[in-house]
Amino acid sequence: MSDADALRRIAEALERLAPAPEPAPDLNAAAAFVWHTGPDRLQPVAQVNRVALSLLHGIERSRDTLMANTRQFARGLPANNALLWGARGMGKSSLVKAVHAQVLEEVPDAGLTLVEIQREDLPSIGRLMGHLRASPDARVILFCDDLSFSHDDQHYKSLKAVLDGGVEGRPENVVLYATSNRRHLMPRDMIENERSSAITPSEAVEEKVSLSDRFGLWLGFHPCGQDEYLAMIEGYCAAYGLSVEPARLRAEAIEWQATRGARSGRVAWQFFTDLAGREGVRL
Repeated sequence: MSDADALRRIAEALERLAPAPEPAPDLNAAAAFVWHTGPDRLQPVAQVNRVALSLLHGIERSRDTLMANTRQFARGLPANNALLWGARGMGKSSLVKAVHAQVLEEVPDAGLTLVEIQREDLPSIGRLMGHLRASPDARVILFCDDLSFSHDDQHYKSLKAVLDGGVEGRPENVVLYATSNRRHLMPRDMIENERSSAITPSEAVEEKVSLSDRFGLWLGFHPCGQDEYLAMIEGYCAAYGLSVEPARLRAEAIEWQATRGARSGRVAWQFFTDLAGREGVRL
């Protein structure tokens, strides 16, 4: 084999190991994208899985606050990063997607784009920010669902640097919305354990806890009461044209949540899905 052939084969092998970077993404190609790595790319989402804003009940204060913040951002005005934390199934991620759709409809020329990044891909967030910084005409909501960290998890450092702490910082055209079941993004028992075992307890968890301080908005989501739970189901019935005798609807809804041992927006939707199936109503 000649030297030229050998060099060509080496070049081809290197190309397979380290493929050329993908071209700059066209953020006008879709209203939403998912960030993938290996290779880095923004995958357009043809149809976002979301519910209408009008169907989200019991979270009106959080809804109004996030709406106002998102409207400001879409119009090129200052806006905060937002951490939506609290009870499971109360509509945190649904609210982010619904607010994006609502503001996109209100301000269609803003180029408001939703980009989802998975928690395990946070080490690549700097590269993603580089792509987004190169598209200043787009206004990007960077969305990370179910954000949390364990005691030996270093992913939070990547996120903390790009939020406020790095030299480049967060691009002006990007705002981060994250959801978590934990206000401080790490379990309470882990915080207490590290404080009790550290030489300097006050500093033991400061680095991780300070990540949540970089979110200007903290929106709490709390377990709903029975009246709110029933209002959610009634709202679904009205939206989809499902007519059920009120006493029967109430009794079956309460029985459903009793078997689940919890009340939440997710449980309400699961009951309504079952009810619609039994009544022959397509969703």
